[in-house]
Amino acid sequence: MSLSDKVVITCAITGAIANKAQCPYIPYTPAEIGEEARRAYEAGASVVHIHAREDDGSPSISVDIFRRIYEEVRLRSPVLINFSTGAIGVPKEQRIAHIPVLKPDIAALNMGTLNYAKYSPRRKDLVFSMEFLNPIPDIIYYIKTMQENGVQPECECFDLGHLETAYPLMDMGLLKHFQVSCILGVVGGILATARNLAYMASLVPPGIPWQVIGISMDQWMLCSTALALGGNIRVGLEDNFYLSEGVMAEGNGPLVEKAVRMTRDIGREPANVEEAKILLKLNQHNEE
Repeated sequence: MSLSDKVVITCAITGAIANKAQCPYIPYTPAEIGEEARRAYEAGASVVHIHAREDDGSPSISVDIFRRIYEEVRLRSPVLINFSTGAIGVPKEQRIAHIPVLKPDIAALNMGTLNYAKYSPRRKDLVFSMEFLNPIPDIIYYIKTMQENGVQPECECFDLGHLETAYPLMDMGLLKHFQVSCILGVVGGILATARNLAYMASLVPPGIPWQVIGISMDQWMLCSTALALGGNIRVGLEDNFYLSEGVMAEGNGPLVEKAVRMTRDIGREPANVEEAKILLKLNQHNEE
């Protein structure tokens, strides 16, 4: 099978919002996150996306906690590490302070300001609602910090305008080696439909690797669409707890296992870590 038929499977281990009351398998501590990263890797993921947490589960941007997470992950597996830079009400310098210190393989980069909410049709109410502020000057600051430290930006695009913001940044020579995540299903972003994903994927700049991130149970429909379109996929407890309606995954490993089965069912194959480095073009920083 050629490299072009391989799929980079990312696992979003923990997120910043979900808690153990909602899903008892959500990891909080660096050791728990390291263990979940190992399980995801052994199940077939080549990348893990990680938010930091305090031991009580609250969100953290502590450089020390990110360092402990990094060490715990590296102790257990060679999986590629993607650290979040998302936070609310925090100066941009703090949001990205861990990146130049730890230099993960990849760092998430929100590509625009947005309302970020989840709606429950059953409850006829919002599960949560918040605002992410990501003005373009801050985005430029994050890009420069990442690229100066050999860290690849993962441009997280919740809507078409976020994706299209990449074009002028590329033209300015600022955004060079990066990947795109098409995120569908957040209230405030683009609706989770196969047609919307196909259109977003058509707008990704040529030669740039992309993946889909689907929220809640729409994740599986969107993963199948991305696999058919030639894209990469992300699963994990940050985005979705369920293997099927009413069947909660007992950790991140079973979610990755399902993603692997879907990948093989469509005639593709999960990429290992070395193959993922090539597909995501992670070595280009060192080649310049």
